[in-house]
Amino acid sequence: MTLSLKNIDVLCVGNASYDLVFSVSRHPHADEKTIADDFKDCGGGPAANAAVTVARLGKKAAFIGYLGNDIFGQKHFSELRRAGVNTSYIVRGSAATPLSSILVKPNGDRSIVNYNKQSQPLRDVDIAPDVLEKLHPAVILFDGHEPVISPLLADAAREMGIITVLDAGSVFDGTLSLLDRVNYLVCSEKFALDYTGETDKEKALQQLRKHNTNVVITLGGRGLLWQKQENKGVVPAFPVNAIDTTGAGDVFHGAFAACIAAGVDWDVTLRYASAAAALCCTKTGARFGIPTNREVTDFLKRNG
Repeated sequence: MTLSLKNIDVLCVGNASYDLVFSVSRHPHADEKTIADDFKDCGGGPAANAAVTVARLGKKAAFIGYLGNDIFGQKHFSELRRAGVNTSYIVRGSAATPLSSILVKPNGDRSIVNYNKQSQPLRDVDIAPDVLEKLHPAVILFDGHEPVISPLLADAAREMGIITVLDAGSVFDGTLSLLDRVNYLVCSEKFALDYTGETDKEKALQQLRKHNTNVVITLGGRGLLWQKQENKGVVPAFPVNAIDTTGAGDVFHGAFAACIAAGVDWDVTLRYASAAAALCCTKTGARFGIPTNREVTDFLKRNG
C-alpha cells in the first residue's frame, strides 16, 4: 500500500469501550459459577478497534468518540495514543466509559455483555466545526454508534469529496441514518438479513443495492460476498485456528478502509482485509490480535 497524500488516511467515528475478556471452558448455565482459565483487558469498540488496525497496518488514523474520565477511559485513551492513533478529537466526560465483559470458549465462540447506560451520543457542539479541514482524511469509517454527529460528518464528507464507509453490524438508528449517505456499505450477515427481511443472503444483497451501489456482506468464517457497481463475487475465509473471534469484523473494516484510502485494487482490498480479520482470531482479546502490515502480507504469501 502506498502512503496517502491526506493528513489522515482513515478517520474512525463511533464507539470506544473497554473489554474484560475471560477465557472459559464453556459458557455457564443459569445460576452456575465458572472459573476462567485466563483473563485479559484492553480497549475495544468497533470504531476504536478499526482505528488501531489502521495504525498498526502503517497508516495514519484518527478517532472521534467518547471516553469517560474513569480508569477504563484513561487506560483506553493511553492505549490509543501508544498505538499511534490521533486522539485530539476524543471527547472526555464524567459519564462512565462503556464496558464489555466477554466470555470466550476454546473454539473462539464468545458471549458479550455490554454496559453503556450513562454516556450520551456526542452532539455537534462536541466536535470542532473544522475537524475535517484539520484532519483532511482520505476515508471516514463510521460504525453508527454516534447517531447525531455521524450524518453531519457524512454529508460534509460528500461535499469535500472524502470517501465514506459504514460498518453496519446490526440494525439501529445510527446505521440506518447512514445507509444512503456512504460510498461503501460493509455489513454483517445479521444486518443484511434483519434489515431486508430476507432469508437468503444473495437476495439481501440485491435489496441493499437499492441503498448503495457498493455493498459487502461479511459472513464470518464463511467469507464474504460483494457487489461493486455491476461487478460481484465472493471471497472465502482464510482457514485459521480461531481462538477468539472478538473484533474480527472491526479489524476487517479498519483494513478495508486503509486499503480504500491507499487506492488498492478491489480484489486485493477484500483479500487483505479478510486476512487481517483471520489473523485477529488467532489471539485472545481483539486488540492483542490486530496484525501488522508485515504479518498480513506474510500471511497472504503463505496462503496464495
